[in-house]
Amino acid sequence: MSWHKEPLVGFDLETTGTDVETDRVVTAAVIRLDGTGQAVTALKWVLDPGVPIPSEAAAIHGFSTDFVRQHGLPAARGLAEITEALAEALRAGVPLVVMNARYDLSLLDRECRRHGVLPLSDRLGTDPAPVVDPLVLDKHLDPYRKGKRTLQALCAHYGVVLDAAHEAGADALAAVGVARRIGAKHPEVAGLTLPALHALQRTAAADQAASFQRYLRRTSDPAARVEPAWPLIPPLIPRARN
Repeated sequence: MSWHKEPLVGFDLETTGTDVETDRVVTAAVIRLDGTGQAVTALKWVLDPGVPIPSEAAAIHGFSTDFVRQHGLPAARGLAEITEALAEALRAGVPLVVMNARYDLSLLDRECRRHGVLPLSDRLGTDPAPVVDPLVLDKHLDPYRKGKRTLQALCAHYGVVLDAAHEAGADALAAVGVARRIGAKHPEVAGLTLPALHALQRTAAADQAASFQRYLRRTSDPAARVEPAWPLIPPLIPRARN
């Protein structure tokens, strides 16, 4: 049976910003769905990132500095729980569905290293796999379509309900919904094994990064560099030790 009709685990983070090297996790969701698309388990976290949450970020996801300081888990504890939940899914052979995986998985990795928590790649002994990234797949399969490629835009394009954008649980569920619709619509990826699908996305993500880099160098910044690695940007520094 095709991967899009099998169990999948949706993963999403809401954060203090968009820099994977410096920003922090505020909320997270890891939701496992069965082959029919029904949620089997739904794990959610609110973390105290240990730094003020910028007003711009709070306006997007709705979590203020005061709230997370009162109600959030200590960052190290929450990060360990999130990372182990992802590791358990991958050890069981269940793919992670992550919209723009390069961002969420890399930021989680840096947060683990910052707080002395064993990162996902160290728990697995390899980079996370298999991963299904709706953003990479959509760009690969429909490269000339006009318009945005945000999760909201992909949900509208593929007819997936997104009840509460920028709520980690809703975004994780929607990402899985989009991935399933992509698999249903495109037999050329639906028929791939999970290792082949993962490898295709790694190549596609690198090609997409190279194309965007050429565009930036041609139009605005001759020295622009767009990271080609997927689904995890290699860390610049080793993880912290307790």
